[in-house]
Amino acid sequence: MSEVRSEWTRSAIVAVVAAAFIVTISMGIRQSFGLLLQPIGRDLAIARESFGFAIALQNLLFGLVQPFVAALSERWGTRATLIGGALLYAVGLALAATIGSATGLVVSLGVLIGLALSATTFVIVLGAVGRLVSPAQRSVAFGIVTAGGSLGQFAVVPLAQALIAAIGWRASLVGLGVLVLSIVVAAFGFRAAKAGAVAAPRAAGEPDWRLGEALRHASRHRPYWLLNGGFFVCGFHIAFVGTHLPAYLVDRGIAASVGAWSLALIGLFNIAGSYLFGVWGGRGSRPRLLAGLYAGRAVAIAAFIWLPLTPASALTFAAVFGFLWLGTVPLTSGAVASMFGLRHLPTLNGVVFLSHQVGAFFGAWWAGWLFDRTGSYLAIWQVSIALGVLAALLSVATRDAAAFPKTPQTALGAAT
Repeated sequence: MSEVRSEWTRSAIVAVVAAAFIVTISMGIRQSFGLLLQPIGRDLAIARESFGFAIALQNLLFGLVQPFVAALSERWGTRATLIGGALLYAVGLALAATIGSATGLVVSLGVLIGLALSATTFVIVLGAVGRLVSPAQRSVAFGIVTAGGSLGQFAVVPLAQALIAAIGWRASLVGLGVLVLSIVVAAFGFRAAKAGAVAAPRAAGEPDWRLGEALRHASRHRPYWLLNGGFFVCGFHIAFVGTHLPAYLVDRGIAASVGAWSLALIGLFNIAGSYLFGVWGGRGSRPRLLAGLYAGRAVAIAAFIWLPLTPASALTFAAVFGFLWLGTVPLTSGAVASMFGLRHLPTLNGVVFLSHQVGAFFGAWWAGWLFDRTGSYLAIWQVSIALGVLAALLSVATRDAAAFPKTPQTALGAAT
């Protein structure tokens, strides 16, 4: 049985830095798509439901293929998976720059980029990083990588808004396509994270399950399903706010630049939120932290829609919601690792992430569908509050204890 090293190794540091950079680029570009809703809708006469459906399909495919891409990464290695995903991402952005109809939007932003995201974001890189660090380091490492996604949102969203204003949305998409190719270079930071070459393929006391056995145990483990339920709500919140908040603000008479800076502030404050929730998750109960996070989202949304809307209130909401934005990722990934160990972490994380993306599908699409029929986002905001309360209750009922029997060796491994 392999021993997990307690200190930060060089390969672990390189992998964490590479992972944070990759997520910075991939998620930063993805979070800028909400800025395209109004210019594309105006130029191509595309309804919000159609744009929302393209982003919803992107989220759904992102989640549906994630477990399969994660399984392939365990076989082919992290580097090859990331390079393939980056190339597909660039093709999708280039094609999106040439579209003339809703169908082209669905194929480019929906299908191609949805598939590309499954190979260039959290599940792939967190699975690789998780194998290279000790249990004591894992939540912190996950928090650092997750914060990279927020840094990307803070840096890339204002850049995308400036490009759209200066050169138009088509040329902006080409520029973002060039930027995404930097992931190919960063992927070489994972040479030590290839399957079969990791420092600790299994945690101490972890059963030698095959993938099918691990999936069967997960399907019978109630806390795992409660975790899935909470992450569904997380996806709904993030897709709705990320896709529709800029348009919601413009509809209410707020300048488009405030919408862009709101998304950027979400990213900025989530840098702190993701890191701190990662640190706290390494010291305390992850389910209780998740419960507090989801309840905090419900309170933030309620205050946002019930208080007078001004540029200041929009930016304040963005800061608060940003702190709670992706803190779910290190907590949820850490809980899955605690339940099932390291060997099949990418695949089991991928299944949980599928729940997140199913929620994201409904958050992006249903909001556009309902707006086109009612002219208002109010009902979606109210549903978001109720879902936040539900996710908090599911998290309270969750335990992240190991799904395999405790042994003296397990206890010894957990202490090292």
